[in-house]
Amino acid sequence: MGDVFPRVPGHEIIGDVVEVGEGVENFKNGDRVGGPWHGGHDRTCRQCQRAQFQMCDNKAINGVSRDGGFAEYVLLRAEAVVRVPKEMDAAEAAPLLCAGVTVFNGIRKLHVEQGNLVAVQGLGGLGHLAVQYANKMGYEVAVLSSGDDKADFAKQLGAHHYINTKKSDPAEELTKLGGAAIIVQTAPNPKAVAPLVNGLAAEGKLLSLAPVGPAEIDTMSLVLKGASVVGWPSGHALDSEEALRFSMIHGVKCMIEKYPLDKVQDAVESLQAGKPRFRNVLVMQ
Repeated sequence: MGDVFPRVPGHEIIGDVVEVGEGVENFKNGDRVGGPWHGGHDRTCRQCQRAQFQMCDNKAINGVSRDGGFAEYVLLRAEAVVRVPKEMDAAEAAPLLCAGVTVFNGIRKLHVEQGNLVAVQGLGGLGHLAVQYANKMGYEVAVLSSGDDKADFAKQLGAHHYINTKKSDPAEELTKLGGAAIIVQTAPNPKAVAPLVNGLAAEGKLLSLAPVGPAEIDTMSLVLKGASVVGWPSGHALDSEEALRFSMIHGVKCMIEKYPLDKVQDAVESLQAGKPRFRNVLVMQ
C-alpha cells in the first residue's frame, strides 16, 4: 500500500458523533457510529456505480490512507460511516467492522444454499468468527486446525466436525464428509492452503480471506469439479451494519482483550508476540 507515514493508525473504530460537517444530514451529534476498514469512495468509478464501494478505484482506508482511530477524536467520511446499535458493547462490536464483516460478507456473497458443508481453515481472529457465522447461517460446519486441544473450543463455537490437520489430510477428511461447498481460508499459510481445493465438493469454492501471497493450486481438481478460488474485500457501510445486526440477533461474539489507549504499546507488543485471543481493543477511560 506504499509509504503512508506519518499516520494515525487504527480501523474498527466505534464512538459517538460530536460534530457533523456541512451538508451531512444522515448523522447527528450523539449517534453511535463506526469506522471500518473502508474509509470512503469516489462514487463515480465503475465499482461505485455497481455499489461495490469497498472496491472503489480511489478508495480510502481508515488508518492507512487517512488517519484512523488510535486517538481521542477521528474524522470519518460520511459515506463510509457505519451506524452502530447502542445496545451492543462497543469494544466487542468494534472488531466486527473488519474481521466480522469480512467473513460474514465473504460467506453470504457466495450464495451457497443452507445445509451444505462449510469448512473453516484456522481458528484465530477471523476463524472463530467464521465458525459462528457459518453455523448461524444454517450450514454444517467443519473446522480445520492443528492439535486436539482446539476441538472442544471449535464445538463450543458451533462446529459439527473438527479435523486435526497434524493427524490427517484435511482434503481427504472433507471428501469423506461429502466435500465442502465452501472452504474459508483464514490462516495465512500458503503450504496449508494449496491442497485444500482437493477437499471441495463439485462447484465448491475456496474463499481466501487471509492474504498469503503466491500459492500453488491443483488446477486439474478445479477443472474436474468446476470449483473455484475466490477472495472478498471486507465490506462497505451497509455491509457492516448488516453484519452488526446479524451478530446482535444471533449472538455472534468476538473474543477480545481490552487495553486503555495509553497502553497502546503493550497492545502492539502483545499482537507482535501472537498472544491476543483474538482481538486487542483500545478503549477510552
